[in-house]
Amino acid sequence: MPIRPSRRTLAAAALAGLGLLAALAAADPKPEAKANGKASADPRADIARRLDVSVDAVRPSVIAGLYEVAHGGEVLYVTTDGRYAITGDLYDTDNAKNLTDVRRTETRYAALKTVGDDDAIIFAPKSPRYTITVFTDVDCQYCRKLHSEIAEYNRLGVKIRYLFYPRGGPGSESWRKAELVWCSANRQDALTRAKQGAAITGALCKNTPVGRTYELGQELGIRGTPGIFTDRGVYLPGYYPPAQLIEKLKELDGKGSG
Repeated sequence: MPIRPSRRTLAAAALAGLGLLAALAAADPKPEAKANGKASADPRADIARRLDVSVDAVRPSVIAGLYEVAHGGEVLYVTTDGRYAITGDLYDTDNAKNLTDVRRTETRYAALKTVGDDDAIIFAPKSPRYTITVFTDVDCQYCRKLHSEIAEYNRLGVKIRYLFYPRGGPGSESWRKAELVWCSANRQDALTRAKQGAAITGALCKNTPVGRTYELGQELGIRGTPGIFTDRGVYLPGYYPPAQLIEKLKELDGKGSG
């Protein structure tokens, strides 16, 4: 049976590649000229320089003549000279497999591994069955809904690692609240009170992770909050009630991809 991606899926895939496409448009149209007037022996080097990504982010795709470029939550397919790029998901119709999504999940997993628990606010049971990373905004309605059920998530065996993602960006009120929560003596209590609408007071501290986790969320292609990622990098956008989340995690675990 042929695979027919939905319009919504295709639109999301196209939007995901805009960041790399912007880099492509702004780049030197002839990057090989910087290498003594000749293209590199390894086309990946020219493509990486043109898109301002590491060489490790570029590899041959399953289609001859196209290279795959993966960065954060974005995946593009680029011609050998780096001039032409294609956005959209690539499917293996023989195996009914979304190859782009597999690669996207791999890069998200790698990016999430760079953020340790020291940069998160954690709510966890004694013996977690699952760990999820949740990008959260203190003022987001569904973020507050999720947090109001934190005890049930924990009871069901879910460890939640909160990372801040103030949707208003730097300088917004939500950003200031996130920093005040982080600088509180009891971050768990401060986060809970903030999500209940209480005013958080105190002095701001230096080197909060808010900027780092916000940038990471953008890199991963967060489209709203809460933005949930499994411990293997699968993206689950939006709010999931506790029982529904557990079923989803079980489903992904059974497929070996959650």
